[in-house]
Amino acid sequence: MTKIGMHVYISGRVQGVNYRYSTVHQAQKLGLKGWVRNLYDGRVEALFEGEEELVDQMLSWCYQGPPMAYVTDVEAFKKEYTGEYDIFTVRG
Repeated sequence: MTKIGMHVYISGRVQGVNYRYSTVHQAQKLGLKGWVRNLYDGRVEALFEGEEELVDQMLSWCYQGPPMAYVTDVEAFKKEYTGEYDIFTVRG
């Protein structure tokens, strides 16, 4: 299987609704590596690495997020897989 990276920006009501920690839970459940963080402009940014099919599943999840989130846009940029991450975590 092919491993890929995906850099994602999620817009909408995605801060203060448990989006980051739900993302960690979902990414770990899928066995993905990388990170997620809040941005000052109100968006959430994430980098996912893993099997292409699983990254695609995670990207689909990002369009909904947790129950209290309201996602208005998802920008996704496919990247080369680096393998530099050991886990999936929240960045400060």
